[in-house]
Amino acid sequence: MMTTDTQRPRPGAAILRTALRRNIGAMIAGTVLMGLYQAAETAFPIALGLIVEHTMQDRSLGSLGVSIGSLAVIITTVSLSWRFGMRVLQKANTTEAHRWRVQVAACGLQPVARDVDGLKSGEILTIATEDADQTADIIEVVPLLVSSLVAVVVAAVALSLADIRLGLLVIVGTVGILSILAVMSQRIGSSTQEQQAKVARAGAKVADLIIGLRPLHGFGGNHAAFGSYRRVSTDAKRQAITVARVNGAYAGTALALNAVLAAAVSLTAGWLAFEGRISIGELVMAVGLAQFIMEPLKMFSEMPKYVMIARASAERMALVLSAPPVTVPGPERPAPGGDLEVDGVRHGTLRGLKFTVVAGEFVAIAPYQPRAAADLVAVLAVNAAPPAYEGVVRLGGQELADLSVEAVREHLLVNPYDAEIFGGTLRTNIDPSGSSRTLPEAVEASMLTDVVALHRDGLDYAVRDRGANLSGGQRQRLSLARALAADTDVLVLHNPTTAVDAVTEQLIARNIAKLRRGRTTLVITSSPALLDAADRVLVLDEGVITAEDTHRNLLAGDEEYCLAVAR
Repeated sequence: MMTTDTQRPRPGAAILRTALRRNIGAMIAGTVLMGLYQAAETAFPIALGLIVEHTMQDRSLGSLGVSIGSLAVIITTVSLSWRFGMRVLQKANTTEAHRWRVQVAACGLQPVARDVDGLKSGEILTIATEDADQTADIIEVVPLLVSSLVAVVVAAVALSLADIRLGLLVIVGTVGILSILAVMSQRIGSSTQEQQAKVARAGAKVADLIIGLRPLHGFGGNHAAFGSYRRVSTDAKRQAITVARVNGAYAGTALALNAVLAAAVSLTAGWLAFEGRISIGELVMAVGLAQFIMEPLKMFSEMPKYVMIARASAERMALVLSAPPVTVPGPERPAPGGDLEVDGVRHGTLRGLKFTVVAGEFVAIAPYQPRAAADLVAVLAVNAAPPAYEGVVRLGGQELADLSVEAVREHLLVNPYDAEIFGGTLRTNIDPSGSSRTLPEAVEASMLTDVVALHRDGLDYAVRDRGANLSGGQRQRLSLARALAADTDVLVLHNPTTAVDAVTEQLIARNIAKLRRGRTTLVITSSPALLDAADRVLVLDEGVITAEDTHRNLLAGDEEYCLAVAR
């Protein structure tokens, strides 16, 4: 596997450009409809001014009817353009957020891990949800920004027709307001990015706590863990308060400036009417526009803030999407039913580990140090990619570095002791794809039959998320059944029976040996039952294989082995 990064970086700005480019049609339609809405809204006070102007000159029922009809058309246009404009934009927004969520999730679920600068799964979850949603908001922000600009321009033109000073006042005031708020929005962007990072870290801490809650309770470490989460959550809360203060200052400043501009337009129009330079109808129009213009100005002034938030979220998504894979898989595939060979592997506590499991053999490894077992599992599961360790692992005579990870997963299954249990049913947990041909045999071999028989729904019994309605032993047997049902050429089991009683463990050991006869099986365990069922046992001590024989021969001639595995 090569380590060269062949993926082009995708910074936050590029993510925003991509979102805008592939929604250009919806944004144009939304901009037209929202621009029509703002223009119709602006036309309402203009129409009122004209009605007042003409009514005072021509007091007839016909003029009144035309005026009422004109207002009805304007109101209908306002209602329909808003409804359909927002429908178009929100559909595009929701669809775009979904696309980014799927893309971030796909990066997290790829068979080769990505170098995401220490981001944990909880942080990636936050990026795939909140940051994806906030990034997609740019789809609505741009059309609303343009439509608000349309309202300001129409109002400025209408006021200029009455008196050029009113139009200039609106234009100059708008430019001044936006200049002030643009400076403030920079602070919002940086504060929001920091807040999102701290919230994501708190989410990651929660995910870690949920996964380790039971063992934490077991040795009394739950209070210390909760205290750690409290500190992380408190940091996120303080940053959220800071962001809220900045947003409050921004919103208050925008509202105050907009109110000052509206008051300035109203007072100037009143002074011009008093001087006789504009008519009463134009005064009504100017005052109406001064009141109306506060809404588009408010929307217009808030857009820089949302742009900065979207930019900050896009930058966080770029951390995941632009991260290079730890390795680039090779193109080869292993020979079916091949050997598993570990040759001189140095990783973590492993010190030149070397052994071979011949095709069709059932081998057990008895690790004297749990950390060495975990390091070996990481290597075999390709969680530690070939560049991360020295030595070679071969599957079917082919080096893992030369194999595609999909091919490795297809031929080699490593089942960890803490395998995840998903919400669904017993059946969907054992056979997620619904294609297993050995499901009944796997259920029987893992001794899950009593769990199936215990419930009226049998294999369709509902399982809660993380197996919350199952005992520890039931969860472990369910995980083992899933591994056996996969029926892969090479199966590696790590401590598959630590949570079951001795009698059940004996039965499971015999069943595994029987079901996997003729298939390559490696069990990393200190269970006497599984060690006895294996064709041979390898003793893993201080990162190397120090002894090799059958379980019973080792018991008879190796005192240290007796002490390590005897129960």
